[in-house]
Amino acid sequence: MILEIIKMAFESLFSNKTRSFLSMLGIIIGVSTVIAVFAIGQGAKDEVTSQFQNLSANSILIMSNMGRGATASSKFSASDAKVIKDKVANIGAITGALMGNLSVSYGSTNKNYEVTGADVNYFSVSNLKLAGGREIEDTDITDKSMVAVLGSTALTDLYGETATAASAIGTTVTINNKKFEVVGVLNVNGSRMGPMSVDESIIVPLSVAEKSLFGSKGQVLLNVQADTVDNVSAVSTNITAVLREEHKLKTTAADDFRIMNAGSMVAAAQSSANTMQILLTVIAAITLLVSGIGIMNVMLVTVAERTKEIGIAKAIGGKQSDILSQFILESIILSTLGGIIGIIIGQIAIPIISYFNIMTLSPSITGPLIGFFFSFFVGVFFGFYPAYKASRLDPVDALRSE
Repeated sequence: MILEIIKMAFESLFSNKTRSFLSMLGIIIGVSTVIAVFAIGQGAKDEVTSQFQNLSANSILIMSNMGRGATASSKFSASDAKVIKDKVANIGAITGALMGNLSVSYGSTNKNYEVTGADVNYFSVSNLKLAGGREIEDTDITDKSMVAVLGSTALTDLYGETATAASAIGTTVTINNKKFEVVGVLNVNGSRMGPMSVDESIIVPLSVAEKSLFGSKGQVLLNVQADTVDNVSAVSTNITAVLREEHKLKTTAADDFRIMNAGSMVAAAQSSANTMQILLTVIAAITLLVSGIGIMNVMLVTVAERTKEIGIAKAIGGKQSDILSQFILESIILSTLGGIIGIIIGQIAIPIISYFNIMTLSPSITGPLIGFFFSFFVGVFFGFYPAYKASRLDPVDALRSE
């Protein structure tokens, strides 16, 4: 009997393919949206992890605060790294950098990159690894050597997709009309250091950046590591006090620098990603709700059209439970089949969107599972009332209907 009910349910749905497809369309869109929502949310979380992977939990970033209510004559500079190291307790390591966007060329290729003037601690504090060559050394700083370390993207942009670290080391690139010898190439990193993308950066000695490239116009970034995570807050407070005293800021004057710790930055970024995911989930839920109402309306119309069929089924011994089961089954088939199609479309769309770099998406098993569950739930919930109404029809009245 159960197999017969299933067979009748499929026959009824396939007898009107257009109506069935249009009924499923809302489910298909809704489930695809659910999958996209979780892919976007997971992508955002992966992006947060990627952006901050070079910062340890006890990292503190200090940047210029110009344009944010600070004094017009900011004294904040990369040399403040030494002041902080000498006067603030519980410092594990510190590095200073001077950054800016400059024109870089090799051969006939010319592009703008983030050029970073770094001290010798920059690579270790920032957890940067080399694919080949060497880092910036003490002698490069003292001798103001015109040397450079390329990010992985800068390497392929300037030298071509097939370029290797070995092929670039020893060559010369032009930065802001000045010749620099390439002495190292970074591994693919995918993260950011403050406003800078590490892969798209070119690192030169800090002394050269200050004298020959930026002067006082570059963006200063200090990366301080407290000795323990527990001391991050105290170190941040002490840095503020030391820098205000060093810069001779009045009590009423705003800081000419801003301090951010890795923990609060990651938490803020993750909070934004979660908020976006919740918002998109609500939109997807509304889509599924609307599609469920559409299925209920279609099933009610179907019951009205098949009144005589129901009357005949009851007249020949069909039970109320059989009629109820058949119509609920039809609703479940509509919604779950739509859900499966939606899952397929959603899973296919993720790599396509990722390929064209429209946005960062990461596949998640949660999306398809929740999408399928919701599609099944919609079929049961919105299919019950039409099925119940069909099962309660009086066979005599049903057979008399036109």
